[in-house]
Amino acid sequence: MAQFFAAKAQTPDALVFFRMGDFYELFFEDAAKAADALGIALTHRGTHAGQPIPMAGVPAHAAEAYLAKLIRAGFKVAVCEQVEAPAAARARGSKAVVRRDVVRVVTPGTLTEDALLDARGANRLAAISSRAGVLAVASLDLSTGEVECQTTPPAELAAVLSALRPAETLISDRLFSDPAVTAALQTCGGVNQPMAAALAEPSAAEARLKRLYRVATLEGFGVFSGAEIAALGLLGAHLEATQGGSLPVLKPPRRLSLSDVMLIDAATRVGLEIERNLAGDRQGSLLAALDRTVTGPGARLLAARLSRPLTDVATISERLDAVGWLKDQSRLRERLRERLRRSGDLARSLSRLSLGRGGPRDLGVLRDALEVADELASLLAGQAHPIDPPPRAIETCALALRLADRRQLMALCEALRVGLDPQAPILARDGGFVAAGYRSDLDEARSLRDDGRKLAVALEAGLSQESGIPLRVRHNAVLGYFLETNARQAEPLLRPPLCEKFIHRQTLANQVRFTTPELIDLDARIARAGDRALALELEIFEDWRRQALACASDLLSAADALAGLDAFAGLAEWADECGAVRPVVDDSFAFEVEGARHPVVEAAVKGQGEAFTPNSCSLDGEGRGHPRLLIVTGPNMAGKSTFLRQNALMTVMAQAGSFVPATSLRLGVVDRLFSRIGAGDDLARGRSTFMAEMVETAAILNAATARSFVVLDEIGRGTATWDGLAIAWACAEALHDVNRCRALFATHYHELAGLEGRLAHLANASLRAKEWNGDLIFLHEVGPGPADRSYGVQVAKLAGVPAPVVARAREVLSRLEQDAQSHGGLEDLPLFAAVEAPLRAWTPSPAEDALKHLDPDAMSPREALEALYRLKDLLA
Repeated sequence: MAQFFAAKAQTPDALVFFRMGDFYELFFEDAAKAADALGIALTHRGTHAGQPIPMAGVPAHAAEAYLAKLIRAGFKVAVCEQVEAPAAARARGSKAVVRRDVVRVVTPGTLTEDALLDARGANRLAAISSRAGVLAVASLDLSTGEVECQTTPPAELAAVLSALRPAETLISDRLFSDPAVTAALQTCGGVNQPMAAALAEPSAAEARLKRLYRVATLEGFGVFSGAEIAALGLLGAHLEATQGGSLPVLKPPRRLSLSDVMLIDAATRVGLEIERNLAGDRQGSLLAALDRTVTGPGARLLAARLSRPLTDVATISERLDAVGWLKDQSRLRERLRERLRRSGDLARSLSRLSLGRGGPRDLGVLRDALEVADELASLLAGQAHPIDPPPRAIETCALALRLADRRQLMALCEALRVGLDPQAPILARDGGFVAAGYRSDLDEARSLRDDGRKLAVALEAGLSQESGIPLRVRHNAVLGYFLETNARQAEPLLRPPLCEKFIHRQTLANQVRFTTPELIDLDARIARAGDRALALELEIFEDWRRQALACASDLLSAADALAGLDAFAGLAEWADECGAVRPVVDDSFAFEVEGARHPVVEAAVKGQGEAFTPNSCSLDGEGRGHPRLLIVTGPNMAGKSTFLRQNALMTVMAQAGSFVPATSLRLGVVDRLFSRIGAGDDLARGRSTFMAEMVETAAILNAATARSFVVLDEIGRGTATWDGLAIAWACAEALHDVNRCRALFATHYHELAGLEGRLAHLANASLRAKEWNGDLIFLHEVGPGPADRSYGVQVAKLAGVPAPVVARAREVLSRLEQDAQSHGGLEDLPLFAAVEAPLRAWTPSPAEDALKHLDPDAMSPREALEALYRLKDLLA
């Protein structure tokens, strides 16, 4: 308990997983919390201060599953391991306790085990700091070594964090008083971890980073502001506190600028369902629709590119070149993807090895990835042509995969290929992962160990014959080798003369266990040989691990190249499947798309055997030949929201480096994407649906620039009709005259159509619908000009609103349309008319009365025909 109290004092805010043999035990409040979160039994053991000690435990072999549950529930877990063998403790004295220490603290942002991670999603740890009025955000994915940082104005902090989607965010504690920071933290999700402001002090932060990267100066990484150093220092402080002294393999910190990427705020990401659908799941998102990658790293890279589309035209073109080249080379693409499937997750395996958590299977991933890298380098080298070489991005990947230029990598790959057994265990301490023939001294130790086991079997036969009792040689970690028989047959062995040779060791319910001097000697020899073999294997494992860490930089470069090829090939595969085309991205203010299709909706309707109706859209921020602002009207369910979303998604896909589902697209680079689509309140912050809508609209009007792209759906609908119309009208004018950005504005306020004659660069478009025999048919086609009506009553009928209510709605609508200038029509309606109407509507007609009295089963065909004529006459 003294050891437990020491561990708890070291990590007071974490649950302590205290290793005791084959279990991790929790005590006191930790036990109660864990029992409740995990649904395990809460027991008591011993006393402290006169009270029973609450206790709960989980098996060590299943600990990862329980850890995952606790982390998802928002807990931090300190893992307190036995750091010496029981034999070493006994050597200090018979009552000595095995030493234990906290070897790591598991938090949401520091996970590295595959069982705790999403293979296709990043797991980022973020840090926010401020120096001299400048905010900085740093991020780290410990499982892959990715490190980034950037400065940001407070107003853009939420957009930066929403792109990162951190699992855990570290914040200098004094920033919690900043309303912009607290508001941003509420939108980005994940666990927020306060950090002492002293940890962000620049000089201490810089010293910590030098230790983390094992360098004497940070100048080789570039120039960083004080705020960025402070944010990176918070990451370093957290790693020092949680990793038990192990230093991870990290890439040099990459400095980003807000102008490098398209900014997309959290509300827009949710509304457009870029990475997650409205329910928070991956399925049904743009990412899921495009993802044809065959590896976890490739999927993570694709997600990163979609979450932060580029703004540099040259880099976008390089990505598009690579996708287009692989799209055209279908046979090569197939061969690339076939090999990539065998490459595993190189970066995550290397990270575990660097932190001392890796095992033989992680070395197996390195071996497989390096073999695949060499194959891909040779495959791509065969495509080189002096006149028509592969695109630059493909050549860069191929260069990073060439092992011939890297002797250390070649040596590591060869050692693992020859020495690592294909069926390696998860843990190095289990042994058996070094292939036979790799080391002669290991083969000798194994031979002695295995021959000893054969001798044990022979001894079993001899002793059984000598005693006349059937005996079996068994082994466990406590007794070593022993003889076992059932309780009834063991009686002679407990009496002279056999008891002089057969030494009693243990009695169980149905078995009795013995040993003999010969078996004791044999057990010692086998144990020594087994220990020697395992020690040699662990020595070999450590040697391979050191080799891997010595060429970590080259391994990470190869991992990036494999992920890049997978992302390019996956987008090419999708483009080939869906008939997507290469967009033209330039520095203009144009948005001209022909035959655009929503990638997610199209996939859904195709799955139902139906076709998606494509539509075109043309905008120009400068108003040259095309409107700057398009007012979109039409019935509910006609496809206005889909039309808005698909055009917004075209900008994301094109600037992420993907082909687009359209006949053609020309896009002038977008610096910020805004979307105000859908209705939802924010009760946690006391905001009604209308208030939440106005907050998002205000953010758009305050931040949109001439290069931005804005889609707005039904602004003003959550309040009184004339208030809503006035707000929508003013917002449209502001977008046109002040922001001057490309914008799509869907509305049911048909009065806004009149703005086309008042604003120079505004036009109307509408979704078409037809009435046929009283039913409404949606054509899903966008055409010029405003809609003639909204067809709301017809949509209500389609939704299953009771017929009397629909009939009454038609009556009210007709009265309102007769006097569109005032509400006088409503005042003229008789009181309680809405109650009386259903009674009139349900009065049966003569035809219904006659139909009710017919008995079809008792009628002949001629009688049925005559009855049908009579019913027809009654209707007439």
